[in-house]
Amino acid sequence: MLSSSLSERKERLRREAFAMRDGLDEIFRREAAERIAARALACGDLKDRNPVGGYWPIRSEVDPRPLMQALTSRGQDVALSQVLHPHLSFRLWRPGDILVRGGFGVHEPGPDAPEVFPNALLVPLLAFDRRGGRIGYGKGHFDRAIAALEDKHPILTIGLAYAVQEIEEVPVEPHDRLLDLIVTEAELIRTSAVRDAL
Repeated sequence: MLSSSLSERKERLRREAFAMRDGLDEIFRREAAERIAARALACGDLKDRNPVGGYWPIRSEVDPRPLMQALTSRGQDVALSQVLHPHLSFRLWRPGDILVRGGFGVHEPGPDAPEVFPNALLVPLLAFDRRGGRIGYGKGHFDRAIAALEDKHPILTIGLAYAVQEIEEVPVEPHDRLLDLIVTEAELIRTSAVRDAL
């Protein structure tokens, strides 16, 4: 019963977050993506991470392309997620690569792009809280990807969000993975999950 009410609460928050994010002005979203990229690059946490896993934006998600392009410009490898439902694979990507339409309409590298296992991951989201809780689309792709990568090596997880996506508390279930950092156009948040580990 508890799990059912938790799922219902997450679904309600998901609908509210979609409506709020979709209502953001397109110019604001574009400018925010540039500020988020600059803030993420300046913090230094990504400096020695290779490869960095990312995603191709859909709907009104924060566009990670300015950040991913900057990472490749400074010599880091970037990989894009590929949906192999119910899992994600990560394949190397360079700006200008031809992408194919994959699961859920996401643009992703073709099957010939080399598979890699990122040690840092840029994560899209609908809502977040300061302890690192995140609401995604409800399919669990990124939670499973983080868990699988954690089995191979330590991984830095970075949520990319607009500041207005912050909520007081994300309902967390056992399978949910907390984020280490959240970068918005207004600030870089080191989550309580990270602070508690220090």
